[in-house]
Amino acid sequence: MEFSLTDGKGKKFQFPVNPEEVTISRQKGFDTTTILSYGEFDFPQGEKVKEISFSSFFPKEYNPAYCTYEDIPDPQEAMNTLNGFLLSKSPLRFIITETAVNVPVIVASHNSTFRGGEYGDVNFDLSLRTWSEMKVAKKAGTGSKSATVNKKPRTDMKEKKKIYTVKSGDSLSKIAKLELGDSSQWSRIYQLNKKIIGKNPNAIKPGQKLVLS
Repeated sequence: MEFSLTDGKGKKFQFPVNPEEVTISRQKGFDTTTILSYGEFDFPQGEKVKEISFSSFFPKEYNPAYCTYEDIPDPQEAMNTLNGFLLSKSPLRFIITETAVNVPVIVASHNSTFRGGEYGDVNFDLSLRTWSEMKVAKKAGTGSKSATVNKKPRTDMKEKKKIYTVKSGDSLSKIAKLELGDSSQWSRIYQLNKKIIGKNPNAIKPGQKLVLS
């Protein structure tokens, strides 16, 4: 059994030590409305966001007794990875193999603990909340035949490509500075768009659409 988080670029982070237990909290949602002097009334609105929480640790050294793979990450680097997930605004996919858990999530909280006698190990508590993209319902048809359409497509976890349209006077270094904040990234832009630009990176033309990421 594997516990992992995968970002929009397909980069997978696998937890080296499986937790002893996982808590999945489900709760029915209610929209509470106050009607003048009659008090509050709860109107069912479907299921609330699920919360998934578990605890484990990042070991300093590999131990086949509890580690799920050999090339385990450095505890400090692993902790920084979780902190990065916490700060990220993009959803992740949380998967527990051999179970039905395969859902998009965001990291809601991450707490680390250092304990005496466990030199180098980092213990952590992690809380995830299931994520879904907000969709606006549309009206189909008119008059008495109108109906509300609110289809829920599969969540797209892939990051959207950033496109730039070349303008007169542009150069790859200028585009890299303006769009990526670092002119030295021009070579990266060139490699991504080599088929469009051609053999000469200085031969970009107005109107060309270049992929930046």
